[in-house]
Amino acid sequence: MEIQKNVTIERYVSPLPQLEEAAPTAIQLRPSRFNDYPGQKHAKENLKIFVAAAKKRGRPLDHVILHGPPGLGKTTLAHIIANELEVPFHSTSGPSLDKPGDLAGILAGLEPSALLFIDEIHRLPIQVEEVLYSAMENFAIDVIVGQGPTARSVTIPVSPFTLVGATTRLSSLSRPFLSRFGIQEKLDFYEVEALEEILVRGAGLLGIQLGSSGAHELAVCSRGTPRVALRLLRRVWDFAEVLHAGLIDDEVVREGLLRLDIDSKGLDRMDRDILSMVHTRYQGGPVGIEALAITLGEERSTIEEVYEPFLVYCGYLSRSPRGRMLTEKGIAYLQA
Repeated sequence: MEIQKNVTIERYVSPLPQLEEAAPTAIQLRPSRFNDYPGQKHAKENLKIFVAAAKKRGRPLDHVILHGPPGLGKTTLAHIIANELEVPFHSTSGPSLDKPGDLAGILAGLEPSALLFIDEIHRLPIQVEEVLYSAMENFAIDVIVGQGPTARSVTIPVSPFTLVGATTRLSSLSRPFLSRFGIQEKLDFYEVEALEEILVRGAGLLGIQLGSSGAHELAVCSRGTPRVALRLLRRVWDFAEVLHAGLIDDEVVREGLLRLDIDSKGLDRMDRDILSMVHTRYQGGPVGIEALAITLGEERSTIEEVYEPFLVYCGYLSRSPRGRMLTEKGIAYLQA
């Protein structure tokens, strides 16, 4: 990492330049403790033990990587870990860290035992990622001062900290980087019961009249994802306020989802287009993801990260070395 000749080290000790603050509504709906966090039982119980052990030893928690499809609560878990550890929480994202100096400034400004959360950590530039190696292992960063023959390496110590990374693409992290995370937890899609808890809690905080039948109907159609569940809750709330008396029951939910082009299984138009395209254009598959993306006019990454995981989870689509294939369950869905 190079520092220009006329730039001093103090430039990189500025107060956390890329840190983000969540929107008020997100803060309001986000649980703050493990006991308030529904679902993800396996990952949650493991993290509770790791956090308790770190507090008992009086040492920073080992670095954590949380991976899984979007919207499953990786950011929320990072906040909870910081709250349970009773340490400062700082947040940034991989795409916002363009240069090693950006990360160096954040690391140099961290308080002792602070938690640094990096969302989309798989999108860190390789030069920035390499700065993290020594910071994660030795709590120090190496910078190059000067240019040419006068250049020299300077080691800057940083306070012991815990790095929590979130990613939807674990395979995109290099092996040396991934091996530095002592705690690696995968988040899975939520069960309907857990989503109902999330919806009832969210409705209470937002002042929404949500009946038990409406909560169940919404949970079934939420793709196993809390972010989707809360988004659908707000949209159905709009329909309930304008077209009904305000109470959200199962009938109001079905009407709202019909207007949003979402069926009773939680599949939207793009989900159905994917299944239909594999069935009709490619005779059920196998079909390569690139060919499928071109045919649908959609980005490959969008299909892989947003739509495909849920279709595979539901058993409508399968992956094979030769490509994507429609399952018997997927064929039955299209013929229903």
